[in-house]
Amino acid sequence: MVISVMPYDYVFFDSYNAHMDGQIWFLTRSLQLSSFQAYKLRVTHLYQLKQHNILVSVGQDEPGINPLVKVWNLDKKDSGSPLCTRIFPAIPGNKPTEVSCLSVHENLNFMAIGFTDGSVVLTKGDITRDRHSKTLSLHEGNCPITGLAFRQAGKVTHLFVATLEKVQCYTLSVKEYPRIELDTHGCALRCSALTDPSQDSQFIVAGDDCVYLYQPDERGPCFAFDGHKLLTHWHRGYLLLITHNNKSPSKSEFGSRQTSPTEKHILTIYDLDNKFIAYSAAFDDVIDVLAEWGSFYVLTRDRTLYMLQEKDTQTKLEMLFKKNLFVMAINLAKSQHLDNDGLSEIFRQYGDHLYVKGDHDGAIQQYIRTIGKLEPSYVIRKFLDAQRIHNLTAYLQALHRQSLANADHTTLLLNCYTKLKDSSKLEEFIKSNESEVHFDVEIAIKVLRQAGYHSHAVFLAEKHMHHEWYLKIQLEDLKNYQEALRYIGRLPFDQAESNMKRYGKILMHHVPESSTILLKRLCTDYQPNKDSTDRDSLDRPAENKANPEEFIPVFANNPRELRAFLEHMIEVDPFSPEGVYDTLLELRLQDWAHEQDPGKKKVLQEAALSLLRSDHTVFDKALVLCQMHNFKEGVLYLYEKGKLYQQIMHYHMQNEEYGKVVEACKRYGDSEVCLWEQALGYFARKEENCKAYISEVLQHIDENNLMPPLLVVQTLAHNSTASLSVIKDYLINKLERETQQIEEDERKIRQYREETAHLRTEIQELKTCAKIFQKTKCSMCNSPLELPSVHFLCGHSFHQHCLESFAESEAECPTCTPENRKVMDMLRAQDQKRDLHDHFHRQLKCSNDGFSVIADYFGRGVFNKLTLITDPPGGKSGAGNLEAEFNRDLLINTKRNV
Repeated sequence: MVISVMPYDYVFFDSYNAHMDGQIWFLTRSLQLSSFQAYKLRVTHLYQLKQHNILVSVGQDEPGINPLVKVWNLDKKDSGSPLCTRIFPAIPGNKPTEVSCLSVHENLNFMAIGFTDGSVVLTKGDITRDRHSKTLSLHEGNCPITGLAFRQAGKVTHLFVATLEKVQCYTLSVKEYPRIELDTHGCALRCSALTDPSQDSQFIVAGDDCVYLYQPDERGPCFAFDGHKLLTHWHRGYLLLITHNNKSPSKSEFGSRQTSPTEKHILTIYDLDNKFIAYSAAFDDVIDVLAEWGSFYVLTRDRTLYMLQEKDTQTKLEMLFKKNLFVMAINLAKSQHLDNDGLSEIFRQYGDHLYVKGDHDGAIQQYIRTIGKLEPSYVIRKFLDAQRIHNLTAYLQALHRQSLANADHTTLLLNCYTKLKDSSKLEEFIKSNESEVHFDVEIAIKVLRQAGYHSHAVFLAEKHMHHEWYLKIQLEDLKNYQEALRYIGRLPFDQAESNMKRYGKILMHHVPESSTILLKRLCTDYQPNKDSTDRDSLDRPAENKANPEEFIPVFANNPRELRAFLEHMIEVDPFSPEGVYDTLLELRLQDWAHEQDPGKKKVLQEAALSLLRSDHTVFDKALVLCQMHNFKEGVLYLYEKGKLYQQIMHYHMQNEEYGKVVEACKRYGDSEVCLWEQALGYFARKEENCKAYISEVLQHIDENNLMPPLLVVQTLAHNSTASLSVIKDYLINKLERETQQIEEDERKIRQYREETAHLRTEIQELKTCAKIFQKTKCSMCNSPLELPSVHFLCGHSFHQHCLESFAESEAECPTCTPENRKVMDMLRAQDQKRDLHDHFHRQLKCSNDGFSVIADYFGRGVFNKLTLITDPPGGKSGAGNLEAEFNRDLLINTKRNV
């Protein structure tokens, strides 16, 4: 008997000589043998764990029925042999019986031993130590135990138990260890195995007629494999069976143990997933079959070891391709987890095979499975050449379902639908759920429109919110203007605004009233209709308003609707853009100009003036409009609003409205005095009798002294009808006032001369005579003067302590300082203004009496020639310099201590 025990070694013992030496042998990959003495008599069973380097053995150290279980740690050595960590007897209930099978859980917490008397002993806990485990009798019966296997699924642990008559399952993760009977027939010894997790760890039981697979709670699939089974093994998805050439119903002595030395055994390897025989051959007396290092090893009784190597996947596939077994090749590739590229190549070859055979329907199904890997043009070219539009349509549909179609594929598919005139398929394609759309919607709309399927194109555009295409088809192809307008009213604000700018003129031409209503909504507080295709827009309460000025060109040929639109806008929003008011003003002026009924004309006039008074119109535009339509009231109102008083005068002059000319002078003459001069010149040029108006103008000019008399006379000299009597009163009054002014000026001259003479006398006295100070009281505290005291030339005397306490400067008289400062400030102000030429010219221009302004500047010395006074050579001061110093001392009042 041979058993695989670890990734690098085989462990086996010689079934013929086991009763003689009790050794366990190790076989390495390089076929090197080694051994150690495990028992004194013989070894009967071995179990090597896959995830731990632990070996469990059953054997005998003395004659009789006394099997011992030993646990070996292969990583540790004891005198050159593996370390035995535990030894205990394998006897159920102290009854001597032979061990039939052995199984150990990979987590080292469970070990099950089956006996020929039908008992199963379970060891729970750490099987490598005595103190951490306990042993109990799990199963009792009369039929020998032929198979044991542990199955772990999550946290649930099961133990499968097979006898010659039954198959049962115990749940070890539940306290009471509940048992389920899975079947009423069993198997022979070594005819059971456990599949790998890829097959959900099912328990395999091989009978003479069938192979059964079991879940912990039920029987699974069944496979009919004829022949008397001697051995069952499972490895990497393959089921391996050893059978006799002929059936042998014998199940006594565990069914497969008694064989003749020359009997032939048949080894068959099945691929259950793909349902084919992977290998089959006859061997002489097979002892055991094991799988290790990626290969199968068959050991025969003549001590020959055969190695079966699995061919690589590509070689298997090529063999299947040569036999045209493509379905089997596909199943094999899937079971071997071949990548998508490899599978696609198989599908392509299968499709090519079916295409050559003429099975176009089957070929297209295989080509569909290559989508994503095989270039679509490879398939499309084949079926275009073969005129197989139905098959091509199926392929293109699959291409779209996987979202791998481009614009050309969409165009081709729709052309196939239209060529086949398959309206049902076409509707199914375009009316699929939004989550199932796998094509370029815009391309589809274009193709449908070109093919004349306008209703389908409109449906697709509306469903996928391609608003521009929807409106193009409705307006240009279907001429359904009302529906297009309704659709725009359902759009979000931004899109509704842009589409009305684009299609507003054509809509206004065909449905003016409805278009005007929509524009009113759009420019006030637009909200989409409740059935809007953009549901998200209904959740936004933001106020949306378009600029009405941008939609005025839409009403190019609809003045009535334009007027209603603009009037609605200024009524709803008084702060509408200026362009709205300007356009409405133009419309009202046009109506006013063409209206013949005086009553209605008056109403239109007031309406136009109300717009001008609203202060929302552009001044220049409004003025041009009023002038174009000869709207007098509007022109005058705008002139007045813009303070264009001279234009008002000129307007009245052009219309020869003499009274309104004088009225304009009275009304605006205070703001612009030149109006009176212009009025006088205007009347002076008139040959009509304008004496009354001239007299009135002259009277105002005289009262306000607006013009020199000579200029008045020269102006009126141009009028041949004006006589001297017109200006007689003006000249007399002017001469009288000037005479009075001359007399007043002469009086002031005499007064100033007297004051000047008095000041010169006082200056001369100060220069030539001594100054006697006779003050007896302090000018500050009014107390009798006491030394030390301070006297100033101005005649004021102070105590020195009073002067120091109250005076800002000891060089200036505290009493005269305020007055002196006023004089000095005036002098400084005059000096600062001497070079202000702009100020002088502006003051001269604006003053009614320019002569007085010039005289004032003469008095300041503006026009005096500048003389620079310097010290004479040698540092000696001249008489003029002494006089200047004396004058300065006189103003400053030099301090003198007495």
